[in-house]
Amino acid sequence: MKRANSFEVIPQSDEDGELLRRLLDASAALWNEINYERRENYADPDGDVWDISEYRGRYGGTLGASTVQQIERKNREAWKSFFSLKKKGEANGKPGFWGNEDEGRELRTYIRNTSYSVEWGEYSRLEILVGKDLKDDYGLGHRERLRLEVRGDPSWQEYEKQGRLELFYDEQAQTFRAFQPVTISENQSRLAQPLASEEAALDIGANNLVACTTTTGQQLLYEGRDLFERFRETTREIARLQSLLEDGRYSSHRIRRLYDRRTKRRDHSQDALARDLIERLYDEGVSTVYVGALTDVLETHWSVETNAKTHNFWAFKAFVNRLACTAEEYGMSVEIRSEAWTSQECPNCGSTEDTTRHRDTLTCPCGFEGHADLTASETFLRRHQNASSSGWRTRREASRQRQATVTRSMARPVCLKWDDHDWSESPRSVPNEEHTNPQVASVGR
Repeated sequence: MKRANSFEVIPQSDEDGELLRRLLDASAALWNEINYERRENYADPDGDVWDISEYRGRYGGTLGASTVQQIERKNREAWKSFFSLKKKGEANGKPGFWGNEDEGRELRTYIRNTSYSVEWGEYSRLEILVGKDLKDDYGLGHRERLRLEVRGDPSWQEYEKQGRLELFYDEQAQTFRAFQPVTISENQSRLAQPLASEEAALDIGANNLVACTTTTGQQLLYEGRDLFERFRETTREIARLQSLLEDGRYSSHRIRRLYDRRTKRRDHSQDALARDLIERLYDEGVSTVYVGALTDVLETHWSVETNAKTHNFWAFKAFVNRLACTAEEYGMSVEIRSEAWTSQECPNCGSTEDTTRHRDTLTCPCGFEGHADLTASETFLRRHQNASSSGWRTRREASRQRQATVTRSMARPVCLKWDDHDWSESPRSVPNEEHTNPQVASVGR
């Protein structure tokens, strides 16, 4: 099973820091040369994107032959991904450059799994291979590697195999960081076991990122409006700066930094959401989590703004992967299921044609009124609960079964907001919560 460690890397001296910067800068220069050659070949009707020059002779003295190979391989993977997305009609541009010499390159490199080692302990350290020229310039021995301090609390200090190390300079934090992919055994992945066999269903929305209902009667709502507004503000600024570029230019150092900042903010909030949600569900005794399929979300939400959220901001597949990896640590499973029509279905009478959704409220002529996303997660959970026990038939049969189901009282919904560091419980109640009939909007087992 694949996992990853993330940690901070600290040069032990100014000289080591200078050496590391030269290594990363040379890696970025190599990437740019390879990428430029492939772009030229792509534009040439008779060119072959995969036919590139030999770069080991020029860069091997600085990077080492194995790192040159890894940069070439990483660039090849980027082009393969581009062609795959292009075939699906989803490509949004050819692989880009890592900055330039005038405006500053993105300091980044990739180290082969056999060309580095990490030792964990009171004084953790990372050792990486560098080229002979850098060794001579900085007085390293022929077999000596660059030794760097490591700070952080990695989740996986014991593993069966380590993958290619990604090492980069984080401009926002003003520090070097590393990602270490590792392979762990299935036994290692199960750090805990579910406390019970409860279930939960997640409704992934456009304004509220996640609405969750559990079979214990707990409800969680993770608000996303503020997060998306910041994402959209950064997107507007990127568009403004792009409009000021000279003809023939497509990006700048400032634009790339904004893209990087926007992505890191989004990923940080979603990583934290997955962790916070799974820990709360574990405490509830949940063993199975149902997540709605992305196709259902896209079919339901069709506006330009909403699709910007689901396509660009949400990064649905990446979030579900994070969720599944985190759930696995607690012995929980994540299952992708259809949630079609759950956002329009009344939990009282089962109608989908007569209900009305306005912002966060779902109403029905039968008298039901409740929070739309939380109601959708309740319906989603009940649907798959019933399907697993007696088979899903018609809405009318489901309605009769709904009425016959023994209900549990719903707890007061917990509303959570992002404060740039954690998901914190909001003191206000969920909108329209007081209008929901607890007897027809609760989930039974």
